Amino acid sequence: MNLRDTIRVIPDFPKDGISFKDITTLLRNADALRYTVEQMAEYARVREVDVIVGVESRGFILGAPLAYELGMGLALIRKSGKLPGNVLTVEYDLEYGSDALEIHRDALDPGNRVLIVDDLLATGGTVGAAAELVEKVGAEIAGFAFLMELTFLEGRLRLPNYDILTLVQYED
Repeated sequence: MNLRDTIRVIPDFPKDGISFKDITTLLRNADALRYTVEQMAEYARVREVDVIVGVESRGFILGAPLAYELGMGLALIRKSGKLPGNVLTVEYDLEYGSDALEIHRDALDPGNRVLIVDDLLATGGTVGAAAELVEKVGAEIAGFAFLMELTFLEGRLRLPNYDILTLVQYED
């Protein structure tokens, strides 16, 4: 299946010069969503994953059906201040400023093999911070799974020691 054909591209959103990749059109297409989950599940099975980790917020949308398909749990990584209870926090740099992600300290068991899932690999900043959180709680990263990758932003360079699956690549 050509997933690229199911993703709507919106020029000049949210500002001029940006070509936004809207996955809502893929999500409403049952065949495309099923295919996406099946491809990620195949990748996870080979890596003997124990837990899916979804990164806010579209990582939740893809991670939940993936965890269900694999018969395993889903752990969440959220923006700072969104999780109650005892959390670990990692700050990371953005183009202009910084942000932070959090995970519950008990979201993963030491030694769990996890697959970190999100919709997009762009610069790698967010998922790099997610990887740091997973490793801080003592889990092992078995790989990353993304629906899309903006290859021109070279996010893979921030994840040099990890296996990465992307289902659709955009060169510009």
